[in-house]
Amino acid sequence: METTLALTNDMLLVLGLVVFTMVMFLFERIRGDVVSLVVLVALGLTGLVAPEDLFGGFSSGAVMNVIATMILGAGLDRTGALNRLAGWLLQHAKGIESRLVLLASAVAGLNSSIIQNTAATALYLPVASRLTARTGIGLSKLLLPMSAAIIMGGSLTMVGNSPLILLNDLLVSANANMPSGAATLEPLKMFAPLPIGLALLAASLVYFHVLGRRILPEERISPVTPARTQSYFARAYGLEGEIFELTVTTDSPLVGMSVGDAESQVDAPLLLALQTGTESRLAPPSDARIWVGSVLGVMGERDAIDDFAQKNFLRVSPRMRVFGDLFNPSRAGISEAVVPPTSKFIGKPQAQLRLRKQFGLSLLAINRDKQVLREDVRNIPIRAGDMLVLHSIWTDLAEAAKSHDFVVITDYPKGEQRPHKFKIAMAIFAISMLMALMSSIPTAIALMTGVAGMLVTGVLKMDEAYAAISWKTVFLMACLIPLGWAMDSSGAAAWVAGHTLDRMPQGIPLWLIEVALALLTTLFSLVISHVGATIVLVPLSINLALAVGGNPTAFALIVALSASNNFMTASNPSISMITGPAGYTSADMWRTGGPLTLLYTAIIVLMINVMY
Repeated sequence: METTLALTNDMLLVLGLVVFTMVMFLFERIRGDVVSLVVLVALGLTGLVAPEDLFGGFSSGAVMNVIATMILGAGLDRTGALNRLAGWLLQHAKGIESRLVLLASAVAGLNSSIIQNTAATALYLPVASRLTARTGIGLSKLLLPMSAAIIMGGSLTMVGNSPLILLNDLLVSANANMPSGAATLEPLKMFAPLPIGLALLAASLVYFHVLGRRILPEERISPVTPARTQSYFARAYGLEGEIFELTVTTDSPLVGMSVGDAESQVDAPLLLALQTGTESRLAPPSDARIWVGSVLGVMGERDAIDDFAQKNFLRVSPRMRVFGDLFNPSRAGISEAVVPPTSKFIGKPQAQLRLRKQFGLSLLAINRDKQVLREDVRNIPIRAGDMLVLHSIWTDLAEAAKSHDFVVITDYPKGEQRPHKFKIAMAIFAISMLMALMSSIPTAIALMTGVAGMLVTGVLKMDEAYAAISWKTVFLMACLIPLGWAMDSSGAAAWVAGHTLDRMPQGIPLWLIEVALALLTTLFSLVISHVGATIVLVPLSINLALAVGGNPTAFALIVALSASNNFMTASNPSISMITGPAGYTSADMWRTGGPLTLLYTAIIVLMINVMY
């Protein structure tokens, strides 16, 4: 391979876009999907990607695979498969903590081979909450081993995580720019990385089984169930007291005032419900008006409620008369939800999101980096990883959770489940997996066959399928795929690979180059996400392999696997979703995840050298 390519204007433009992407992802001043759209437009305006190919990412097999796995996972969840799983785990663990952690992690890791890592983490958060509530085992002892197993298990198949889903498209597109005489790169089969994934999953299980008690932090946050919410939220968030009904009299200064203005008063209690005329509702919108005869449902300590009532000429009811049914624990209550990195809530305060008006949710507090925020909570911009403390009707919570802008970790009565469709869903899923494994049908078509089957048989409704898709993830991936094509077609990947090789010592072992490539990919993934790292570095790895006489497919596979090798920071969506619920600190993550990252690198390099 030629290592002295001249640097062209097209190469400079592509490398400039790569640097721009890294900087934007690092500082997060602009949303990731917006950054990817800007990059896509720049590729089109500069002519680096032909107009007829520019939007090809949206129709790529990789994007279709991502969409299909998200919908299939939702179908399995809708049939109550995870509820059955929680019961099975409890039955076989027999109350032994180490056995429960091992079993839960192993099953989660195996399931992540067919469900996207982020979706698998979201599905298993309530399972973990249910397990801890029933056994007393802390979430801090369970969530990190489970999340690590999910990340490792994503390497069992070519549809377990986004980097591996992308890999085949990138391998195929690289053939257009391969030097003459070089072998054509073939797409990898469905279970091509299975031996590597098994080794990684086994290493994760052994790591936490042997060292878990020493390296995992002690429980900082107690498990939550509907039956324990009052004592838990009083202890964790200072949300103490009972529910009272206050009737507004003619002399009250609250008459004509909005709910938002009433809440902003000094020493105002939490206002959870409002009855005006014959209409009663939880989570009244902030612009709802309070009139003579209105009844307020408030939460607080008796003395504070009495003082507020006296100051505002409100009559305190001796017992619950109006809101008794609304505040029934089987119908409504307090819950916790974590904000994932893909949420549309990020950067917006409750006042802008209008959670009450749109979803019927009252935001009571925010748990951010071990700090509980309760003052002026309506105007605090929400961040990824925040724990939101919500009060709502359970059905409203379930409906709002379909947007995937937050993941509820409290075990609460869910919306419609279809347990009678369980066998049908499992049969459809098994058929689609067998089609992907045992036939020449492309994986995307096989998985979409499963999606169609679940929709036709009523396992899922079409609107539920739409809601299961993380469109931010899809859009980000589809917009960045052409950047990988431009890296290859412009010669930028070959130029970087050639100049990297020129600066390496003579006679350096091939395995050492592979280790360096794996670690470089891990560092990139910390900055520009696992998708961005894969798209940028797979073309480079293929050219580097050609330059040093290595196997291009093996080098590309090292990149795709290493892109998920992040157990320390919130740039890995699966990790960001567990830090808040389990109360992990940055020190906890680096102490526990750092050695695991090095172990991950050693295993994939060793296994790929054995296989290739």
